[in-house]
Amino acid sequence: MVALHVPRTASDEGVIDAAKKALGVALLDIKEAVGEVTLIVERDEITNVLRSLRDTPGLEYQQLMEIAGVDYPERAERFEVVYHLLSLTKNRRIRVKVSTDEATPVPTVTTLWPVAGWLEREVYDMYGVTFAGNPDLRRILTDYGFEGYPQRKDFPLTGHVELRYSEAEKRVVYEPVQLPQDFRSFDFLMPWEGPEYRLPGDEKATAEDAGAPSPAPAPNAPSAVNPKTPAKTPQTTDSPSDTGAGKPANVQATKEARKPRGAKAAREVSKPEAGPNPTPRGRRGKRSGGGSA
Repeated sequence: MVALHVPRTASDEGVIDAAKKALGVALLDIKEAVGEVTLIVERDEITNVLRSLRDTPGLEYQQLMEIAGVDYPERAERFEVVYHLLSLTKNRRIRVKVSTDEATPVPTVTTLWPVAGWLEREVYDMYGVTFAGNPDLRRILTDYGFEGYPQRKDFPLTGHVELRYSEAEKRVVYEPVQLPQDFRSFDFLMPWEGPEYRLPGDEKATAEDAGAPSPAPAPNAPSAVNPKTPAKTPQTTDSPSDTGAGKPANVQATKEARKPRGAKAAREVSKPEAGPNPTPRGRRGKRSGGGSA
């Protein structure tokens, strides 16, 4: 079921028979593929052919949608001019083709559709196909004085002349094309398919290294335990050689550490006071104002 608001399209059934009857000997060939009908007609009869397609009941292709050019350099008549027509009453399309070469003009269809004037100018500008009877056949896409036709397959990619503004002459000038460097080659690969391009912001997509200032991982990185950061310089007591004590001092320190708590306390009490004349504990006298004990 098609929705009611969708415009209906008439079938192409009967179009080929109606076209054969209306065009007669002007019709050279008919091709139908993927639901599209293409008519190949005589070049000199293009105006009469399009008029018949527009005015014949059952065909009724009232509107000219586009005129396109195609270049086949290996053919004797290397250019094809393709007309695309639309039927407003039946909502269907048809394609009409004629062939020509560099010197033979194609009759204009501006007498049928005035818009063809612009479309024929585009084909002339890009391919060099001329249209007999066009009242204003000038270039429309390239600049005045342009040499060559850009869509021809034998046209040089760099063109012949270039347009620039001259600061010295204070005007726009035309000059022969001069390339300051050879053509550059590009890989045309996407960043995720070709070489590794590191763009601004890519650092957010990779996890931080161990010992980084911020412990927060990247959003798409697996969570990990905060790693231990190894010290860059060893501690002063990592080994006996770093302390300067040596093995005998370590053995004596071990013995002292293993003594009972009481022995350690007695030893601390029995320590003499520092000084040349130590005073025994328990016999220390009271100090007077200016004398000594």
